[in-house]
This record gives sequence, structure tokens and C-alpha cells, in this order.
Amino acid sequence: MQRHFIKSDFNITTWELLKPYFEGLQNRNIDSAEELEKCILDYSELGAVVSENMAWRYIKMTCDTANTQLRDSFNDFVQNIEPQMAPLTNELNKKIIASPFKNYLTKTGYDIYLRSIKNSIDLFREENIPLNTQLQELEQQFGAINGEQSIQHNNEKITLQKAAVYLKDLNRNLREEVYYKIQNRREQDEKALNELFTKLIHLRHQVALNAGFKNFRDYKHQALARFDYSVQDCLNFHEAVKLYAVPLINEHDQRRKQKLKLDDYRPWDASVDEEGLPPLKPFTNAQELIDKTIECFNRIDTFFGDCIRTMHEMGRLDLDSRLGKAPGGYQYPLYETDVPFIFMNSVGLHRDLVTMVHEGGHAVHSFLDKNLDLVEFKSPPSEVAELASMSMELMSMEHWEVFFKTEEELKRAKRQQLEGVMDTLPWIAAIDKFQHWIYLNPEHSVEDRYKEWRKIIADFGSSVINYSGLENHLNRRWQIQLHLYEVPFYYIEYGFAQLGAVAVWRNYKNNPKEAIENYKKALALGYTKSIPEIYKAAGIKFDFSPDYIKELMNFVKEEYDKI
Repeated sequence: MQRHFIKSDFNITTWELLKPYFEGLQNRNIDSAEELEKCILDYSELGAVVSENMAWRYIKMTCDTANTQLRDSFNDFVQNIEPQMAPLTNELNKKIIASPFKNYLTKTGYDIYLRSIKNSIDLFREENIPLNTQLQELEQQFGAINGEQSIQHNNEKITLQKAAVYLKDLNRNLREEVYYKIQNRREQDEKALNELFTKLIHLRHQVALNAGFKNFRDYKHQALARFDYSVQDCLNFHEAVKLYAVPLINEHDQRRKQKLKLDDYRPWDASVDEEGLPPLKPFTNAQELIDKTIECFNRIDTFFGDCIRTMHEMGRLDLDSRLGKAPGGYQYPLYETDVPFIFMNSVGLHRDLVTMVHEGGHAVHSFLDKNLDLVEFKSPPSEVAELASMSMELMSMEHWEVFFKTEEELKRAKRQQLEGVMDTLPWIAAIDKFQHWIYLNPEHSVEDRYKEWRKIIADFGSSVINYSGLENHLNRRWQIQLHLYEVPFYYIEYGFAQLGAVAVWRNYKNNPKEAIENYKKALALGYTKSIPEIYKAAGIKFDFSPDYIKELMNFVKEEYDKI
């Protein structure tokens, strides 16, 4: 993006230097629709510069959680810049909404944009500014705690991500040994993570009360701008998943138990290959993962491969797992330079390939909508963003011969991917249902929390895995889910998007060219249309009714059985 409003050499270092840009917009006279649109465009440019500055602070901090300077830089933004911006942003939003010329804005997407900023105004409360600052500071503690977690194995200190590789080892005694090492290490932080979560719950509840809501669940539903579905729709999704997806998990685990010839199927048996084969290793290092991803994406559409190549050339990929690095993976859009960043913790396993193509799907989305006029147009809701990434997982699967040397390895990889699809929906439903209970009962105790989690996971987890004697491990299993700590309620979107991705993949298998054209057309819309309209452009339905879930899960099962 070329700057027109912000000086080309301006860099955000202090609020005092940034403040005049906000004040200039606030004081600007607007006497026509053209002047209003120019103000909105300048406001968006300011948003892009601010967003990218914060993004780099976050990216650098997660790449090296032990570096106090990087943490301080991020905290400086959260503590000294963002709180100062919030009231001025609210005033600017009010100025735009109050303008009589807003009804003459004709470009596609302005209705969505105006709806979103009206929603922000409705939710804004001055007293929530310091609370949101506290929340952001607390939320980053989850990554810091996890970044310190490691175990000793074979006289080597390794991250828990690398340790998980051993859970695929054919030696059952070794798997059990490493499983206990991982759990013992997690147990050390169990109390701290519970205390952190309790603080977050209480602060979030207060934010909701301040904004006039009875609970944080209802507040967050509106804050996430879920205009196209209701809280009740989420509850209906939970029940539909329990009916039509959970049975597939139990069937799958029962088959694994029989193939592994185990009388007692334990958590350390859940990842090993059921045929007694070693773990799939689709690549050996980060460079090979990059090269193979580019080749794989090229086979779908050369534009997709070019996106990853550009990111690599610009240093926008940090893929290897290492000590001191925050857990998980993400794609971070960078709205000024318009080339995103991918962060992950790869150790050479199949799951890392899936993470790469998933985040690669997000990246492709960033490239496809980068030419839209406003940052807000380039910030689609998660139901759309995750459709981009999860569809890429399944479409790329049709070209994974790039990663695997034999037909049997390719079949194993595809089976694992579809098993993941079947496993994903119940876990998503469990985490989302857990959050509904958490925030409707904000004064609960830790024991209440564990009791409710056990009830939920009994409905949505595998009934085949035996946790006898390991109940404390099951109690804290939810603590691995980053979203609970850092982005509350942002998770069910994965479930809706997973259904959409299966539908996109079904279309791709029937007519690859048309499916890709629709996929690109839908993603290029950014957030200039409603979610149902974007899904329709992709050639699918925004639907999570019991009948549709049953239809798509049956399709996945049929495809799985063909492999």
C-alpha cells in the first residue's frame, strides 16, 4: 500500500507522534460524500500503519518469548498507545456514522463497513479501556508459559511439540514414557494456567457488564460481529455434532484398537500408526517444507505457489520449532506491505504439513483481497478466513504426492487428514460449549470447571480411549487450547468453516477448475459482502443444520472408505 495521508518516513514510536493524525481526521470538515470517502480512506490508511506496527511487535515477541526487549516493545503498544487510540477511534467512528453523506457512499462493501463501526460504537465504554489493556497483558502470559515448557529425553532438552513426535513411535513403552513426561511437565503449570484463566474470566465478565450485557458470552457474540447467526445456532451446532460426528470418532478409535490388537487403548496409543508403520515425515527441514508447499500449491493454481514464494523471498516465514518460541501457528496479515507472515512450530511431521497448507490458505486470502480499498474490507470474519485455510488443506491433499514418495504413504496421509476432519468438529463443539458454560457461570470454582469439562468431554470425546487413573490429565486437557486464553469464543468458526471446506473440496473433486475460480472469487470479496453471500460465491452454503452436517460427514466417511 502506498501512503497518501501518513508521511512516508513516519514510524510509530510514541503516542505523542501518532496522536496528531487522529486529531487531524477528527477535526476535518466534511461537506460532501467525496470528502467523507476521502476521510474514510485516510482513516483506513492510518489503521493499516498502526496495525502493521503492532503486528511486527507481536510477531517478534512470539518468535522469541525470552527476549524481554521484544516483550517490552509489545507491552508498550498495549499499555501506552492502544488505550490512547481507543477513545479517538470511537469519536472518529461516531463522526462517520453521524455524517449525512454516509447514505451516498456507493462502493460495494460500505454497508458492511458502516454496520461494523456502528457495532463498535454500540459496544464502546470508556471504563473498558484499562480493562482491555489488562486483558491483553494477561493473554500474552499463556504464550510465555507455554514457551518455557520442555522435557528431558535422551539427554536432550526438547519442546513439547518435539516431544509429541515420540507419541507416534512404534515402541509402546517409549510412547507411555514420553506421554507421562509431557503430562508431568504440563502439571507444573496447571495451577498457574487455572489462576490465569480465572483472572481472564473475571475481567471479561466485567467488560460485558460495563457494556450493558448480562454475561461475556452474549457480549462477545456481538463483539465478534456475528450478524449472520445466533447464539442458539451455536447450541444447535453442538447437538448436531454430537449426533453425527462423535459416532465417527468412536468407530474410528474402535477400529484402531482392534488393528493395534490392544485390550486397553490408552491416550499414548491414539497417535501411533495403526498398521505399525513409522510416523510420516513429509519433509526434513523448513526449506524443504517451503519448496514442496510451493510446488503443491502450483499444482492447484500457480498464483497460490507465487504467494508462498513471495513470502519466502521477503522473510515472512518462521517455521521451525525451538526453545523460547511461543506455541502454535498463525498467519498474520500485514495491511500496509500487503504480504503476510506465517509462524509455526514444525518438527517434520504430517501435522506440520497440514499447518503449513492451512496457514498458506490464509496467506493466499491476504493476497487475493489486498487490492480492496479499506483495511476493514481486507478483514473478513473468521467464518470466511477459516474457510480459506481449511479448504486449502483439503484441496491441496489432492496433490500431496509432492510430499510423499510412495502410494502407501500418500494414502496414509490422506487417511490422517480425513480422520482429522472427523475429529475436529467434536473438539470444536466441546471447546465452544465449555466456553458457554464458563461465561454464563463466571463465579465458578476450579473444581466446578473440571466437573463441567468432564461432562462435556464425555459427550464429545472418544469413549474408546481409557483414561482410568489419568483423570487429572483429562481434567486439564482444555488448557492446551490457546483460543480459550487469547481469543475467547473464536473457535466455533473453525467448525462452520470445516463444513464449508468439505463442501468446497467436494466441488473441487467434481470440477477443479470451476471450484478454484469460485474459491478465488469468494476470497477476493474480502468483507464487502455478508458471510452467506461469500459462501454462495464460493459455490457452497453457509449452513450448519443437522441435515447438512450429516450429509457432509457421510461424504467424508465415504471418501475415507475409498482410500
